[in-house]
Amino acid sequence: MIAFALTNTKEFMSHLLLADTFDHFSFIEGEIVTFNTFRIDGFIQKDFFDTGADLPEYSPWKNVRDFCFSVIKGKRTPLSFRFIFSLSRRNISRLIAQSTPSLDPDSVQGLYMNIQFDGTRLSCVTGTSFKTFTMDKTLEHAWDETVEKFLEQKQIAFEKM
Repeated sequence: MIAFALTNTKEFMSHLLLADTFDHFSFIEGEIVTFNTFRIDGFIQKDFFDTGADLPEYSPWKNVRDFCFSVIKGKRTPLSFRFIFSLSRRNISRLIAQSTPSLDPDSVQGLYMNIQFDGTRLSCVTGTSFKTFTMDKTLEHAWDETVEKFLEQKQIAFEKM
């Protein structure tokens, strides 16, 4: 786990809500506090769709981004928000193949980015979750490095906390 202070809020919000920067991440859940508290569960309700559709477990961010933008936009800054993103199953498998080839991808619950705004500060905290206990931190360190490289590549200003 590593924490980043996202130092340019306006720039980051543009990446988050107006650009496709985070679109390939799975959206796990979110909460936006404005005049009400809006909670969004990213778990796809497969019964809503026609049978036979091959759907992921969670919505990609691109499918809920516009809704979140509609709740956040306006003259007033939200009181707070938080979003939890996960690397997609396919990309988890890729990262494991690069960093920890002996690890079974099915043993990983998720590789997460927790984005939080508390009304004044914006932060990103990484997280790794396994389905079983392991002492090996190789994948966790690889994920932390991947997120840091991602932020640098997208030119998102940050400081390590």
